[in-house]
Amino acid sequence: MINTRIKIENLYKHFGEGDNRSDIIKGANFSVDQGELVALVAPSGAGKSTLLMMIGCVLEPSSGQIWLGEEKVFDNRWLTRNTRAIRREKIGFIFQAHYLIPFLNVLDNVRLLPLNNHEDEAIVTQRSIDLLNYLGLGDKLHAQSSDLSGGQNQRVAIARALANQPQIILADEPTAALDFERALSVVQLLKQLAKEQAVAIIMVTHDDRLLPYCDRVLKIVDGLVESHANLSLA
Repeated sequence: MINTRIKIENLYKHFGEGDNRSDIIKGANFSVDQGELVALVAPSGAGKSTLLMMIGCVLEPSSGQIWLGEEKVFDNRWLTRNTRAIRREKIGFIFQAHYLIPFLNVLDNVRLLPLNNHEDEAIVTQRSIDLLNYLGLGDKLHAQSSDLSGGQNQRVAIARALANQPQIILADEPTAALDFERALSVVQLLKQLAKEQAVAIIMVTHDDRLLPYCDRVLKIVDGLVESHANLSLA
């Protein structure tokens, strides 16, 4: 498991009980290694966000096991009371909307989480500047989000997700608000980041045109999670 960032075994999630019970995820088994960009696809309402939130320690599974890195974090119950600390230390989140804080500049948006984790300010600042330079935004450190394009704001959101040096990035439709050209540039950037930063990335997407640029595809079919290494979804 040295290179495995996410491992899921027999993961189930249902809502409600009795006649009102709805089974969303039915015994998921898969893993994602460092360096992988994996797409997660399914029809609307099939459980993509539910699965992502369970991996992200936001939503409690009904049963099963979750490993993040070498740590088992869930075994039919959370193995720690502080799931927020797991999210802070291990996971970076990217969403469809960038959710940048409008009254903070680009650099301060990226620095915010690690500073809230009480990391050394000088180290955090340099790391944030390095990330923004790496993402081609070194000349935008003191700009506001309102001064940037949609694609630039999403790159700032990616830098923010990397600022706490996570092992895992969970991206929930990060390209949905972008045209295809900009969406493709974001996906190519995520793939590059997965390799160069040794992180595991799961990206929810509805755009099948982006799948060939991912390393693998996870598809939810009737609550089951299928892995397609060859991108064939037939």
